[in-house]
Amino acid sequence: MAARNTARKRAFQILFEGDQRGADVLTVLADWVRHSRSDTRQPPVSEYTMELVEGYAAHATRIDELIAQYAVDWTLDRMPVVDRNILRLGAYELVWVDATPDAVVLDEMVQLAKEFSTDDSPAFVNGLLGRLKDLKPSLRRDSAGGA
Repeated sequence: MAARNTARKRAFQILFEGDQRGADVLTVLADWVRHSRSDTRQPPVSEYTMELVEGYAAHATRIDELIAQYAVDWTLDRMPVVDRNILRLGAYELVWVDATPDAVVLDEMVQLAKEFSTDDSPAFVNGLLGRLKDLKPSLRRDSAGGA
């Protein structure tokens, strides 16, 4: 499904831009939507991209807690910015989006890591998201009361 692949890539780019600029991802998303409407050279922002970014924003604190908790020997601040934002997007879609099969989320995030990050990043992303996938039922219970 090429449209979903493109939507994920754009959502990742929005999260990355927000992280780099120190800006709220919803503000960056609004900028992207505004630019796509006023500049024909900019591709439109799909509904699924908006859903991913807005969903991440709603659970950002919990997602960062999960990544920090399960990233062995890596703090969020020490992670490459690309990896951190791929993990954020993947964690959101994996734990909170039931419509997407877990295997698809893992594959898509590994592909983003291959395209945008280091040679070691795909294995790192796969390993951490695989751990979250295995723990997903308990993560949902844990987040039901606090997120």
